[in-house]
Formats: sequence, C-alpha cells, structure tokens
Amino acid sequence: MKRIGVLSDTHSFWDDKYLEYFEECDEVWHAGDIGSVELADRLAAFRPLRAVCGNCDGGDLLRMFPKQLRWSCEGADVLMTHIGGYPGRYDRSIVRQLVERPPKLFICGHSHILKVQYDRSLGLLHINPGAAGLQGWHRVRTLVRFTVADGAFHDLEVIEIPRPTADNVFP
Repeated sequence: MKRIGVLSDTHSFWDDKYLEYFEECDEVWHAGDIGSVELADRLAAFRPLRAVCGNCDGGDLLRMFPKQLRWSCEGADVLMTHIGGYPGRYDRSIVRQLVERPPKLFICGHSHILKVQYDRSLGLLHINPGAAGLQGWHRVRTLVRFTVADGAFHDLEVIEIPRPTADNVFP
C-alpha cells in the first residue's frame, strides 16, 4: 500500500503547503510544467518524485524528466503525461496508446482544471490534479492525494489551496 500526492502546473511556484499536505505520502507525482530544477529538487528531497516534463519545461528539466512515464505502482498500471485531455476528449498525442493498452490510472495536467473521472469505455481512472502554482487563470490551487493498494485506488482527496500573497517563485 502506498499513499500518493499528485500535483501539476507549479510553474516554478513553491509553497510549503505542498510539504504539509504531502507529509503522509510515500511518493509525489508531478504531471508537468514544473518550471524549475530547484522546485523539482525540493520535492525530490522531501519524498521520492516521479515527474514528466510539460510544454513550458525546458533546459535541464527536459534532461531530468521524460515527456511520458509508465510504471506499475502496487499492482496498478499508471501512465502520466502533461497534455492528455480527458475521457471522451483525449489529446491525439496519447489517445492511441490509451485505446490500445489502457492503464488503470491515467494522470495528466496542462489544463489547470481539476478533473477526477472514471472512463468506463477504457476501464481507467483519469486524474488531472489541476494547478498548484500561480500562473494561469485558476483562482484555487489544487492537489490530489490517494492510496494505491492491490491494484486499486482508495481514499482519494482533493485539496484546495487559496492563492497566497507572498512571492515564492524560483527564478
């Protein structure tokens, strides 16, 4: 059994709330648009980090993280990418892979829109954790936590974090 914390679209914005809300987690997964190596290093120093690059990530982040990750976590096949769409409207860059070999869990970011949805046609759980950073139009920053055990997902929580007033952006 593992407790997982998922975030996306930090765009270099650090918030100590990440550590507070992910304290009980065994791993942290970042679905892209990390924004800075410093932010990735800080998350990785806290908990084991799995991450993918987003369309705004470049330079060293492209060398550190792939555009797509697929792995097994506690008996569940997981696929994570940054731009993925959602059930019924998957991005063309991923739809073929999802249809030909659906994972049990598909995670993406990019839209800054929180979505947790079960895709009955593919038999997979789709999670977009929304955006944890400040860049973008969203008013509430969001994170997701859940437990994976014996190939199933339990205790899924959505965490809402108000926009801060302090400037915690890495250069």
